[in-house]
Amino acid sequence: QVQLVESGGGLVQAGGFLRLSCAASGRTFSRYPMAWFRQASGNEREFVAAISWSGGRTYYADSGKGRFTISGDNAKNTVYLQMNSLKPEDTAVYYCAADPRNCSGYGCYVLPYDYWGQGTQVTVSS
Repeated sequence: QVQLVESGGGLVQAGGFLRLSCAASGRTFSRYPMAWFRQASGNEREFVAAISWSGGRTYYADSGKGRFTISGDNAKNTVYLQMNSLKPEDTAVYYCAADPRNCSGYGCYVLPYDYWGQGTQVTVSS
C-alpha cells in the first residue's frame, strides 16, 4: 500500500509564501514521478507541478511558473512545493500524487496519478 501525507498548508496574506511537504511511504519512491495538484472550491482538480527523480526534470503549470518550485529529497521520500508571491487565486486544497508511470514530457506528468494524499488547505487572503 502507498501512503502520501501532505503538510504545510495554512492561511497566508497575498504576497506571502508557504512550503508544502509530501511524505511518501509504503513503496520505493526513488523512481516514481511525484506531483502536486490543487482543487479550488467549485473547480476541477488541476495540475500544479511535477518532478521526475530520473534526471531531476521538473514541470510547472503556467499559473505557478516563476513563483512555485518543486523539489525532492529522495533519501526522505519527500517532495516539497515552495510557493512564493502567493495570490488569492492560489487558494485551494493541494494534493500530492505519485505513481510508477514510465513516460516523459509535460503531457505525461499532468495526467491523473494512481496514488493521492488527503490534501492540505492553502488559503491566501487579499
